[in-house]
Amino acid sequence: MSKSKQITTNRQTIMRVLAVALATVLVLAACGSSSDDSTEFNEVGGSNGGSASDTTAAAATTFAPTSDRESDDGAELGSGGLGQPAQQTINIARDIIFTAEMTVSVDNVADASDQAIAIITGFRGFLFGQRAVAEPEPTNVLVFKVPPDRFQEALAALGEVGDIRNQTVSADDVTERIVDLQSRISTSKTSVERLRTLLEGAETVKIITELENQLLERETSLEQMRGQLRTLEGQVSLATITIAITESVARPAVDVRPTAYLGFEDDGTSCPGDSGIRVVEGETITFCLEIVNVGDTSLTDIEVRDVVIGREMADFIIVFGDLSVPLEPGQSVVLATELEIERTLRSQTRVTATPLNEDGTLLEGRSVANTSTINLVSEDPGGIPGFSEGLSKSWDVLVNGLKLLILAIGALIPFIWVIPLVWLYLRWRRNKAAAAAAAREAARRRIPAPVPAPVTDQAEDSTDEPDADDAWDLEDDV
Repeated sequence: MSKSKQITTNRQTIMRVLAVALATVLVLAACGSSSDDSTEFNEVGGSNGGSASDTTAAAATTFAPTSDRESDDGAELGSGGLGQPAQQTINIARDIIFTAEMTVSVDNVADASDQAIAIITGFRGFLFGQRAVAEPEPTNVLVFKVPPDRFQEALAALGEVGDIRNQTVSADDVTERIVDLQSRISTSKTSVERLRTLLEGAETVKIITELENQLLERETSLEQMRGQLRTLEGQVSLATITIAITESVARPAVDVRPTAYLGFEDDGTSCPGDSGIRVVEGETITFCLEIVNVGDTSLTDIEVRDVVIGREMADFIIVFGDLSVPLEPGQSVVLATELEIERTLRSQTRVTATPLNEDGTLLEGRSVANTSTINLVSEDPGGIPGFSEGLSKSWDVLVNGLKLLILAIGALIPFIWVIPLVWLYLRWRRNKAAAAAAAREAARRRIPAPVPAPVTDQAEDSTDEPDADDAWDLEDDV
């Protein structure tokens, strides 16, 4: 080998080594970049211990709100007090149906509805349905369709329309259902094409009829699956947001919780008691009432009445709370009264109250009420009954007998016209029987018993003529 050829070979070797080294460096650099990207993704997802603020910030960067609302932690949607829902990325590799339902209260339903429609239009969405009612309070229910990638932004923006009362967000992954439908549709199409081919070559009427029936059945099933697939794909392609816009009105409510326990020595300090009680007849119990304001307005003029146990507000003592001032939302008051159980009862405690406005004035024409019950079971103490108990039982039997008699009389009054008809019928039968008996007796007395004629000569008897006396006798017999 010449010297020039050797130099050329060495250069080629060096170039190959440099190329390999450069390729190795590029591969390592690419791996490092991929590792950094993976680490950043894990931090956003929170799998590597990333903080919640980092997650929210990354998601907020993915979907930057177009409105100028606050994006700090703890920001409210409207003034309803519900925290802003967590933003999340949309995985476009999956088929997901996004839906949301929310209720907001506003001062003007019409203006808020126009504002909601304008917000959705700004997110490339549209109004899909609407239902408005005026009673019992003005409400407008709007159904919006928005692109899935703007779903979170649209939902957060709608939260600023008014005070959020409730909100529900859900996501349904239908990837497997769509794949299954696509596979079944493909198989069904192949089967339909095969049946059509067989139908073209059929020769007898019987085979043609059978193939047509099978083809009709499979084509129907194929169209049904296509319809299901179109429905799912439509739900995936557009997210659904349903918002109910209601007028901001007071919603007063009161709850009453009756309980009881044995004895009354502690003046009700052991209230509340049990939801039901079983005692010996004649024992004394403490009947407790817990009245809770479960509405959103203050309550005043609280009244209690139970017609079963015979108690009113004046019969109760206050164990806890103060009724001299309005009962604020969430507050409660506990009342107690002494009660002697003589028989088994089921209480019917009704509580009424009057709601107040924010300025402390009465809400005209508005009141709240609630009724609750418990069982107060009385058991027989046993032993030999006394004179008073026997007299009481006898009186009860007499009263019950009179009640039954009055009930029977009342039941027979509509049929009282039957009595004279029955009496007339019986009298007619009796008169008819008496007439028949008299006729038989008269007949028996008029017809004498036959007397045998004397025996004479046959010739003489045959020639004798009847005399006048015999004729008169025959007339009398007749």
